[in-house]
Amino acid sequence: MKAKRFFSLTVVAMALGAVCMSFTTEEKSRVVEEGGTGPYKAIMKEEASLTAHTVFAPQDLSQFGKDHPLPVLVWGNGACSNSPWEHYKFLNEIASYGFLVVATGYIPMDDEPYRGEMSKSEQQIESIDWVIAQNANAQSPYYQKVDTQNICVAGMSCGGLQTLFNCADPRITTLMICNSGLFNMQNAGQAVGGMPMPPKEKLKEIHTPIIYILGGPTDIAYENGMDDFHRIAHVPAFAANFPVGHGGTYREAHGGEFTVVALAWLQWQLKGDQKAALMFKGADCELSKRKDWTVEKNALFDGK
Repeated sequence: MKAKRFFSLTVVAMALGAVCMSFTTEEKSRVVEEGGTGPYKAIMKEEASLTAHTVFAPQDLSQFGKDHPLPVLVWGNGACSNSPWEHYKFLNEIASYGFLVVATGYIPMDDEPYRGEMSKSEQQIESIDWVIAQNANAQSPYYQKVDTQNICVAGMSCGGLQTLFNCADPRITTLMICNSGLFNMQNAGQAVGGMPMPPKEKLKEIHTPIIYILGGPTDIAYENGMDDFHRIAHVPAFAANFPVGHGGTYREAHGGEFTVVALAWLQWQLKGDQKAALMFKGADCELSKRKDWTVEKNALFDGK
């Protein structure tokens, strides 16, 4: 009798343990700013199949498929942070316009600064690998819903350096470098330890259109970014400056002005939206007329 009772208690304990295990491993998620202002209300979430990354996606994936797939934004964070805690409003807003956004690092469940380990450039490649695998996996909620032919890799500050480190990947469709640029030998000492430090020759490996979105002359990355831009003559390149310094506008509601420009770039480059292209194309492009923005283009740009 005692043996049976011991056995039944053991089974109950094991069952309760399984329930607890299920609870503690459940993926975290968060609805940011009521899902964003776009037509596809977004959610920020973890994915069990992709550790140390945060995904931003439309809440209702049933609206997407082979004929209406989700282009991809892969994002790297400032300060080599292993969490998009400074950029989640910006990234969520982009996702609400019908993009799958995969950011390096752990999900921010509040506004507290992340204080863990630094991120690595390789995490952006993991993001690309993951979206392609998910699109091909019949068990995935993203099955045949991802536009794997249209992938932007982007990042802010250190994340921009990580992006340039990865720029040669043939799966990349376009690049977006925010508040960032490669260091010259003369100012390499300003770099934070742990940042990727590819030489300026790395720019020759870029094979896609590229935009630099910078914070004007007070942005600590301004000189590096504009020097990059002026060296790029083999692909279309655009430089946009908004005078807010290195921090950009990412933490403002819906990501502020930087979102306006980034979203137009993505709509054009990844979705072929010709109305969005007017933000950048032509001698009198819309961004040049937008308050406080200044723009510059290389010789190849308006020929695209």
